[in-house]
Amino acid sequence: MPLRLPDKLPAIELLKKENIFVMDNTRATTQDIRPLRIVILNLMPLKITTETDLVRLLSNTPLQLEVSFMKLKSHTPKNTPIEHMMMFYRDFEDMAGEKFDGMIVTGAPVETYDYEQVTYWDEVSGILRWARTHVTSTLYICWAAQAGLYCHYGIPKYPLEKKMFGVFSQRPLDPLLPIFRGFDDVFYMPHSRHTEVRREDILACPGLQLIAESPECGVSMVMARGGREFYITGHLEYAPNTLDTEYRRDRGVRDDVELPRHYYVGDNPDNPPLVTWRAHANLLYSNWINYYVYQETPYDINRIE
Repeated sequence: MPLRLPDKLPAIELLKKENIFVMDNTRATTQDIRPLRIVILNLMPLKITTETDLVRLLSNTPLQLEVSFMKLKSHTPKNTPIEHMMMFYRDFEDMAGEKFDGMIVTGAPVETYDYEQVTYWDEVSGILRWARTHVTSTLYICWAAQAGLYCHYGIPKYPLEKKMFGVFSQRPLDPLLPIFRGFDDVFYMPHSRHTEVRREDILACPGLQLIAESPECGVSMVMARGGREFYITGHLEYAPNTLDTEYRRDRGVRDDVELPRHYYVGDNPDNPPLVTWRAHANLLYSNWINYYVYQETPYDINRIE
């Protein structure tokens, strides 16, 4: 089944070139089954890039999804045209009365600030609390994972001496969980962050389950509320060249950024990236949609509690 996306979203044409079947709203027809409603709160600076990365992964499911994009009223992005935001995004206050089967909250370039110092923290934390009663399952990515753990469970974050930067092996701690269906004993995940949450804090919280970790980069996946919340500290959605773009952008500008580890062929930045995470990225998003969104959501979306 195709993905149902807003008319003229740039990701549509980009993904058609990859032979991914997407459908804009104009082509959508009435069916006996309703599409699953997925909302994305996109806090990343390069919003079109992030939209494309996430839609690419969401398209790998036989279920029809209706994807919409949420924005903050308290923050105006600097790196995305205002026309794009006005055409494809809606303010949270305009969507607050609606319910959704699934939600994705992305990272944001504010992780070195205390949460309360972030200018839009009040609105973001309000949305995170709203999601608990208006969304069947929510996926938190990178900074959003740390923010969600802090907002809901009081889990602190800690600064790192050097940026956690590269592609790191991860181990599922409970391979029988549906989110890991089809996974190998080890999978790989890109990370790009200056802060961390710690294993001992997660294990000390009764409401949290540590479900994947890495000997190099620590906590990578946490589950809560039986799968109604997933906290992912890395970026499985990243395209092959994203870490390369970040490295070349920050090299010589920041003093806490080194060569991304386990990323370039031969660890040589003159060589292309070695992509080791794409298959498990597709699998994780498909499993999330199938087992935690589709199979858990009521047919009458207004019955989500």
